Amino acid sequence: MKLPKRIYLALGALAVWIPITRPLMAQDTPVDAKGTQVATEKTPSAATNAEELRKESQNPIASLISVPFQDNWNFAIGPANRAQNVLNIQPVIPFSLGKDWNLITRWITPIVYQPIPVAQPPGLPVQQTGVYGLGDLNPSFFFSPKKGKVTWGVGPTFLLPTATNTAYLGQGKFGIGPSVVVLSQPGHWTLGFLANNIWSVAGHADFNPDGTVNKPPVNQFLFQWFVNYNLKEGWYLKTAPIITANWRAPTNSVWNVPFGGGVGRVMKLGFQPVNLAAEIYGNAVHPPGASSWTLRLSFVLLFPKLSKEEEKMLLEERLKQMNQTQPQEKK
Repeated sequence: MKLPKRIYLALGALAVWIPITRPLMAQDTPVDAKGTQVATEKTPSAATNAEELRKESQNPIASLISVPFQDNWNFAIGPANRAQNVLNIQPVIPFSLGKDWNLITRWITPIVYQPIPVAQPPGLPVQQTGVYGLGDLNPSFFFSPKKGKVTWGVGPTFLLPTATNTAYLGQGKFGIGPSVVVLSQPGHWTLGFLANNIWSVAGHADFNPDGTVNKPPVNQFLFQWFVNYNLKEGWYLKTAPIITANWRAPTNSVWNVPFGGGVGRVMKLGFQPVNLAAEIYGNAVHPPGASSWTLRLSFVLLFPKLSKEEEKMLLEERLKQMNQTQPQEKK
């Protein structure tokens, strides 16, 4: 059976992602429970505790700057079994609000390829094409206490009509709603959930002059539960399915319920801590014609907070390693 070209591309990306960590492991010391540093094993003050970094990287509202790049391949869309691609760039930036509270900002910027059918004259097959561009931005703001046995945060989430093609890539609405995240990290585990609901409050007219629907009002629910189990040498197992509901859709099109999981690793690329993950999810329930399974690849840049002394020692270690890699002059 011949698979669509985009499936070959996605499987190829997964095939590249899996072995790429092997040479990196040989070149760089992994961030694991045995170590106490991120940037170098020889400099204790070169960064933060490795196990703590791994836990913070699995916490969506940690006081840790991170820049995730999450690439989602949604397969088997429509009668032609085409693939949609959504690259989410979602930086997380914390701000301290005094001694007791943090404000965590999380911006989701989607870059979307949306397959669409184009009608042809009678007798000719339907032409398959697609639209590529920026989707609607989704910023969220969480107010979270700095101390507590259970980590939690609450705040508003927004839907901004920023899509470059409103007809296919966006909802044409400005929306707002509440968002909450709760998690606990006992031992090797990270357990928690994130939930929100967005209602539209402004945007394009709901109906065209001829009475046809243009952009209907938004009333959408999202629930993501996540479980991580941390292994040795920075590796971990994870499941983090994103369950969604469109409350304004017909009865058979309301829910999208995936199941599945994957594997990830917190490690270093040179001096830069990163979090890599690959996951596969099948949609047990989905609207007619929507994707039946998803491949998700993640690459996250991590920026742990360092003191001035730690920054100084890290810079000295970098200069030392750079000097060691330069070829020695011949006498």
